[in-house]
Amino acid sequence: MSGYVLAIDQGTTSTRAIVFDDSFRVVGVAQQEFPQILPRSGWVEHDPEDIWTSVVATVKAALADASLTAGDVSALGITNQRETTVIWDRESGKPIHNAIVWQDRRTSERCRELVQYGAEDLVAERTGLVIDPYFAGTKIAWILDAVSGARQRAESGALAFGTIDSFLLWRLTGGRVHATDATNAARTMLFDTVANAWDDDLCALLRVPMALLPEVRDCAADFGETAPALFGGSIRIGGMAGDQHAATLGNACFQPGMMKSTYGTGCFAILNTGSERVRSGNRLLSTLAYRLDGRSTFALEGSIFIAGAAVQWLRDGLRIVERAAETGSMAARADDTQDVYLVPAFTGLGAPWWDAEARGAMFGLTRNTGPDEFARAALEAVCFQTADLLDAMRRDWPAAGDTVLRVDGGMVASDWTMQRLADILDAPVDRPTVLETTALGAAWLAGRQAGVWPDQDGFSTRWHLERRFEPTLDAVERGRKLRGWSDAVRRTRTNG
Repeated sequence: MSGYVLAIDQGTTSTRAIVFDDSFRVVGVAQQEFPQILPRSGWVEHDPEDIWTSVVATVKAALADASLTAGDVSALGITNQRETTVIWDRESGKPIHNAIVWQDRRTSERCRELVQYGAEDLVAERTGLVIDPYFAGTKIAWILDAVSGARQRAESGALAFGTIDSFLLWRLTGGRVHATDATNAARTMLFDTVANAWDDDLCALLRVPMALLPEVRDCAADFGETAPALFGGSIRIGGMAGDQHAATLGNACFQPGMMKSTYGTGCFAILNTGSERVRSGNRLLSTLAYRLDGRSTFALEGSIFIAGAAVQWLRDGLRIVERAAETGSMAARADDTQDVYLVPAFTGLGAPWWDAEARGAMFGLTRNTGPDEFARAALEAVCFQTADLLDAMRRDWPAAGDTVLRVDGGMVASDWTMQRLADILDAPVDRPTVLETTALGAAWLAGRQAGVWPDQDGFSTRWHLERRFEPTLDAVERGRKLRGWSDAVRRTRTNG
């Protein structure tokens, strides 16, 4: 078999397909954006057909870009935006409602009811999660209640639920495989991560019929093969993982204490805690990092809902930049005497606050505040939020004290942002040579399953550093900035 592996990276705003060779080099790539549907404030949807069309188109284009056919590819891996929820008809394969995106907050009231009911301890004990609209469970119930007849059809087994990975797998295999991997299952509030099984009590609590749910497999497993008509030949599907878990693998964070943070639409920091599922006392998530050969590796995770999306807001909402890449140079020009803070709670605050009703705010504006100061505030907000997460991780798990942060995602191309991140964290930040770590992680799973790529040790030795950013900011100045940020967050929060 060849060493070529194809990865589908289905993200929140676009889909990419990337072909890697056996040296982990990108030899073919294609990307396609798709529409965001915003029915009302705090609601975010996608048309699953838009996602499916973008997947088929980008896979074909990436193969053409690499001058390869389906027969030249040994395996396919899938990574996906997590928690985004789809329910479809098993017979027709058609979704019964738009996908409800991970950012969506429409089930906030239901989550408050669950907290008031006293369900927090049960959810935390079984899943390691907090009760929040972010996760798929309450989204499933909302769709079943909103679509006429859906709940009855779900109970009879006529409907199927999946996160985006599962929906794509169903479509790619021509409806032959209804499965997911352990990392995506772990983001539903329905999956017991210790027992490695869907949980009857949680399904009853959230009113989700178990007949809807996919089979749960390891991240590297036999997921079937693509229908031959799609790409001119079948391709074995050998790996699946949620995007942040795939990025953890792509960054070779296989050892306890290793940490990665992905800076895309949102920001997601994952700290490998090994075989120990650490119960957070600071409202972090105790999630699965990955599951291989039936063995689970756990992690502490902090989720920031808005990272690169704040830069998109500057571009598309305020229209003060034409290209996202401009913000680094703008931040460098900003007036250092102005302390402008952006708390980008456009869809609520994630970890460690979990305030679904908070909304974005800016502080410190003067008549002299202009586009440069807005750009700096947007980029610094990502750094400050990461500092909050790292501080919480260190309090939960002291072994995280000397962590070096490995980074990936679109924002890490900005030298200014990465240097400011190191300064605010007071910790080194490592940027890898291969920035496509999410897709690379999915490809590694598939390549490992196919036997054409190395195991964990072999893969780790081939992770390469492009640049390390060391902290240079004076401790007094760092402390002053962090106090200003904390005050801005306090003013923004609605839950104390």
